[in-house]
Amino acid sequence: MSESGRLILLPAWLSDAAPPEAVLPAPVLERIRGLADFVVEDERSARRFLAACRHPRPMRELRFAVLDEHTAVGDVQALLAPLLEGRDLGVLSEAGLPAIADPGALLVAAAHARGIGIEPLVGPSSITLALMASGLEGQRFRFLGYLAQQPAERRARLTAIERESSRERETQVFIETPYRNDALLADILAVCAPSTRLAVAAELTAPTQWIRSDRIEAWRAGPVASIGKRPAIFLLQA
Repeated sequence: MSESGRLILLPAWLSDAAPPEAVLPAPVLERIRGLADFVVEDERSARRFLAACRHPRPMRELRFAVLDEHTAVGDVQALLAPLLEGRDLGVLSEAGLPAIADPGALLVAAAHARGIGIEPLVGPSSITLALMASGLEGQRFRFLGYLAQQPAERRARLTAIERESSRERETQVFIETPYRNDALLADILAVCAPSTRLAVAAELTAPTQWIRSDRIEAWRAGPVASIGKRPAIFLLQA
């Protein structure tokens, strides 16, 4: 049996409005261009990203397997096949870094269980970029993923998040499906204390990047903010 390949965790762009070379180091781009096997969240967007990276092979010669939110846990082991045949395997998240707020973590865990080497590569993380730009507590923070979809549950969760932030003196970071961004923002402004700080970072790394960090009372005082259907990160510090 041949020696196993390495699982390569590949960063991707956060916005296709920014070319890959603007957000990825040159050695990372070279590593991407040298791979032929990929596990991806969405094959169509992965092909577009690899084409933008100027992958030297025709797309039809690259091999793709899908790992997304619908993949059964029992099907993850089969995705390791290229590695067990001695080939390196690249993992691409839909945006940003694989295995962070992403099903790629299942594949990484499966590779560890088989003693397969893991190689994480440097690239943009919307979570850390938003925290850097927020001016909020960066020593202690917690990423919560998505909140509840129902308005009453979401408002109750926000109240609990604000309370937790005050008690632990930490920044709470969360995200939302873009078409619910404005509903989430409205709920935050409705239930949080005037002195609580809120930061929102939308379309990070894109030419249209927008970041605002202020107290809730200032958000309420100005014109009604609209994030729209843009990828955004929310950060709260009570």
